[in-house]
Amino acid sequence: MAQKTALIFGSQGQDGSLICKSLLKQDFEVIGLKRSKACMSPNHEILGIAKDVKIEQGDITDFNTVQKLIDKYQPNEIYNFAAQSSVGKSFANPIETLDSIIQGTINILEVSKKLNYTGHLFFAGSSEIFGHTIKKADLGHSQKPANPYAIGKQASLNLVKIYREIHNLKCVTGILFNHESPLRNETFVTQKIISGAIHCLKNRNHKLELGNLNIARDWGWAPEYVEGVQIMTRSKLLKDQVICTGELTTLKKFIEITFTKLNLNWEDHVQSKKTLYRASDIEKSYGDPIPMHKDLNWKANVKIEELIEMLISSKLKKL
Repeated sequence: MAQKTALIFGSQGQDGSLICKSLLKQDFEVIGLKRSKACMSPNHEILGIAKDVKIEQGDITDFNTVQKLIDKYQPNEIYNFAAQSSVGKSFANPIETLDSIIQGTINILEVSKKLNYTGHLFFAGSSEIFGHTIKKADLGHSQKPANPYAIGKQASLNLVKIYREIHNLKCVTGILFNHESPLRNETFVTQKIISGAIHCLKNRNHKLELGNLNIARDWGWAPEYVEGVQIMTRSKLLKDQVICTGELTTLKKFIEITFTKLNLNWEDHVQSKKTLYRASDIEKSYGDPIPMHKDLNWKANVKIEELIEMLISSKLKKL
């Protein structure tokens, strides 16, 4: 049997890197697209897969680049994790953010239609499309995107649905709620908290400045989520899915758990500053895990305490 091939857009971010590793373990030939000219792929180095992923350079917003890649490799599976993924940065760079999400999505879809692509396509969606959630969000939950990043993801979701229903492409969107791993960029608040708490352990006078501590999120474990992503991508049930834990944790609770695990009192070190509040911040965001479990028998197993424990352990090992 011929070796299967997977093409990963956004192959060097947290999710792209993790899915590269997972696919390599399944004996896929893995091709990743990267935009930068830098030879190093830090996340691939960390995961020990730098020599195993075939890297092509190019930009997902360029139609010809996308067409050449899909035509050249004829992949069995395509995963799109490429985008400017910081909500904060999306306010500062809305054009770049929307371009990376919407243009990237439509390029992949149009090329696939043009080439009569018959493989499976996955697009990374975001819980940001729902805005504030009063109850656990499923596909039927109202959508109130509150930032440029969320608007881009909402448009991408709708485009994928159109191409699936009208052009019969095997394409789905996984609406991912917050998910963490040691590969997360330091700009993410969870990494700021973990790094800050460890800094406080070494310097008892250190103060960690954060924004609104009362926001609450549905945090999951990224390596687990990329397994769910593959299950829904390969399923005969071509349906968008919400990938989440269904558990809600306030930022204050996340901080408390982190500092307690390091035998510290968080109130001695953490300061909430109004100047760090976002102009438009979602108060509460959590999803409904039941449809994914019912449809595909997948659910998240890593709880928040274990997740934080693994993040701390990884950070301490690095230090």
